[in-house]
Amino acid sequence: MDAIPKEWFAKHGWDTEILVIDGDSKDKTQQIAQKKGARIIIEKRKGYGRAYKTGIPQASGDIIVTGDADATYPFDQIHDYIQQLLDENLDFITTNRFADLSRGAMTLKHRFGNLILALTLRVLFFVPVTDSQSGMWIFKKIVLDHIQPIEEFNDGMAFSEELKIEMFSSPHIKAKEIPSTLALREGDVKLQSFSDGVKNLKFLFIKRVR
Repeated sequence: MDAIPKEWFAKHGWDTEILVIDGDSKDKTQQIAQKKGARIIIEKRKGYGRAYKTGIPQASGDIIVTGDADATYPFDQIHDYIQQLLDENLDFITTNRFADLSRGAMTLKHRFGNLILALTLRVLFFVPVTDSQSGMWIFKKIVLDHIQPIEEFNDGMAFSEELKIEMFSSPHIKAKEIPSTLALREGDVKLQSFSDGVKNLKFLFIKRVR
């Protein structure tokens, strides 16, 4: 939250709203986030996608920027990403973390898993992305009207790839992947590498058939 360039937004006349989707944590997450100006939304139901399905509809801004709360995503650069969205008349941007990986930011196992999932995504759905699992997206909220209802999305990690499928497949949405960065993670890792990877892969084939 400290990395978000709030002063830049204010200087350019842009209102900033920060939403934190919290799984009813018992540490000081909620108190710290509120003190820093965030609006807390409690979502007790588990799931990476579930958090986004709860939070995205409650965002009031015209442009939405997402990211994990583990300090890995470059929130200090989001004003540049938003400007690119506007300058190039884009509707949806997803970021490619592999363009600039910090040393130790992603294990070899995770990189291999991401490679397999991204390749499968391109082959099955013709979605031209290198990083199918990136969770930093910049998009105009209005594009949600041109994809399937948000509540129909997967509740788990597959939400990320399903969102890209929907955005890149819609003829009404101009989507693009741009180079980004991935820093070292802060906090505990909750990703279950093998099981989540298998679920994501299975999801892609099931969605293709349907």
